[in-house]
Parts: sequence; C-alpha cells; structure tokens
Amino acid sequence: MPNHTSSIKPASWSYAESFVAEDEVLAAARSRAEEVGVSPVGPGAGAALRFLASVLDARAVVEIGTGTGVSGLWMLRGMRADGVLTTVDIEAEHQRLAKETFAEAGIPGNRARTIAGAGLDVLPRLTDGHYDLVFCDGDKREYAAYLKEALRLLRPGGIVAFDNALWHDRVADPSQRDEETVTIRELGRTVLDHESLVPVLLPVGDGLLVAKKEWAPEG
Repeated sequence: MPNHTSSIKPASWSYAESFVAEDEVLAAARSRAEEVGVSPVGPGAGAALRFLASVLDARAVVEIGTGTGVSGLWMLRGMRADGVLTTVDIEAEHQRLAKETFAEAGIPGNRARTIAGAGLDVLPRLTDGHYDLVFCDGDKREYAAYLKEALRLLRPGGIVAFDNALWHDRVADPSQRDEETVTIRELGRTVLDHESLVPVLLPVGDGLLVAKKEWAPEG
C-alpha cells in the first residue's frame, strides 16, 4: 500500500510550483511588487487561478487586493475574451502599476476595472449573483466578511478562492493564535461546514482555499 501521509519533497514542490512558467510581463510585475512591498500570489497559485477562470469560462471576476497585477493577469488570461476583471485595492498607486502590467500584456483597457477603496466598502456596491469567480487576497482579518460578500456576489456554480490559506505554515500549527492565523483557520472551518459550498485546500504557493457555490434548487 502506498504511504499517502508522506510529505512532498521540496524539489517536487518547486517543480510543481513552477510547472506553468511565467513570462517577462509577470516577472516585471513581480519586480514592481517587490519595490512597493507587495506579496503577490506564487506561480502555482496564479496557474490555479487561470485554470479556474478557464474552466468557468469566466465573464465576470472580482479580485480583492490588486497589488501590481500578478494575480489579475493570471485570471484575465484564463477568462473568456470579453471577460471583465473588477479589482479592488486600497492603494491607488498599486493599481496604477497593475494597469501597466495589463497594458504590457496587451489586455484591452476595458477588460480591467480598477476600483480604489477598501474591500468591505466596495463589495456591497457590486451586483448580486453576477460573478463567476471571486478571489480574495486583501486584509486577512476580513476574510470571513469577504466570504459573506462572495456568497452574495457569486452565481450558482461560481467559485470563491482565498490566498494565504496556509499563512506561512501557521494555520496548521494549533499553537499559533495571532489574529490573522486564527481568522484564516476559522475561515477554513466555516467553508468546510457550509452546506452550499464544495471546498478544497490546494497546497500551492502559501495555500489556496477554493470553494464552489452549489446550484440551488428552483424554489
């Protein structure tokens, strides 16, 4: 019998993480992120997000945490050609850099709608049941609130995803009790127990928690 409890070796993890290579545009976006102190998704998480957007044939995506456009570009490359990304960030300067990233990648300006503001101020203004994918990479302490908004924003069959779901190996360690770690750990339990969600925790990057909103029966 194979040993399913053995951990993946670092070399295999690195191989998987870089399996889908990033191009020069994404490399430049990562350089901008480093300059302004932003931590974008890793290549493995980016590839997973592009895959999800592609499987969903996503027309409308919401992102909380624009950064310099790394995750946004991954998702835009998976969305349908007329799909629109709505991306929210409290830092307008970061969004300016993200627009540079999108332009360098040849993304038409009308496909990326940037909104400067706090996620919990902006999300309530967005349309119920309109979105195929909601990606959360903002304030970790607000993840539970993002989930509540995402459930409203997603169409049935849509997907919510949270970056940093393993939070630098702290979530799996019960002795770690800081606010951000506890919030992410409790988010995982909430998603697991939610009767309308089908969850999976992907060990890519710093952990990507993904859940599909089930189709509700006709009332």
